[in-house]
Amino acid sequence: MHYAGRTDVVVLGLPRGGVPVAYEVAKALDAPLDLFLVRKLGVPGHEELAMGAIASGGVRVLNDDVVSTIGIDPKQIEEVAAQELARLRSQERAYRGDRPPLEVRERTAILVDDGLATGATMRAAVKALRDRGAARIVVAVPTAPAETCEALRREVDEVVCAHTPDPFMAVGLWYRDFRPVAHEEVRELLEG
Repeated sequence: MHYAGRTDVVVLGLPRGGVPVAYEVAKALDAPLDLFLVRKLGVPGHEELAMGAIASGGVRVLNDDVVSTIGIDPKQIEEVAAQELARLRSQERAYRGDRPPLEVRERTAILVDDGLATGATMRAAVKALRDRGAARIVVAVPTAPAETCEALRREVDEVVCAHTPDPFMAVGLWYRDFRPVAHEEVRELLEG
C-alpha cells in the first residue's frame, strides 16, 4: 500500500491471467492500469516449459539452463520466437487498439501476473521496462516458488509475493478456479 495514491505509479498486467489481478491492484492503489505484452517461448513439444520469453520492443530473454539441458538448437529458438512475436503483435492490436501504452519513463512500474513458475516471462518484461526508462520496477504476484522470487529480487527494486508454497509444482494448483481469462474480459478491465 506504500504505492497508493502516488502520481508516479503505473500498474501493468501481463495478459491474460495477470490483467484481472492487476485490475484489483490498480483499483486498490488508485493507479492507472495498462497491460504489458510478453510471450513465453515454450520448449517445442513441451510448450508449458519456458525456454525464454519475448516482450514488446524486441526484448528476448532465454532460460539458459533449460536451453542447454534439453539441447534446443538456435534454429528452434528462432522459429518459436517468430511465431510468438506474431501472436504478441496480434494481441497488442486486439487489446489496445489505437490506444498508446502508458508512459513508464521515470515512473514506478508495478508488473503483475497471476503467478510465476520459472520467471522467464517476467524477466523479459523487466528488461523491456528497464529499456524504456522505468525509475523503479516492482513485481507483484499472488504465488511463485521462493527461488524464483529470490532470483527476481536481484533484477528489480521490489518483489511482492503473497504465497511461496513448497513444493510449488504449478501456478494453477494454487487457485480454486484457474480457467483461462477471456480476451473480452481483458479488454473490459482495461477500459475500466
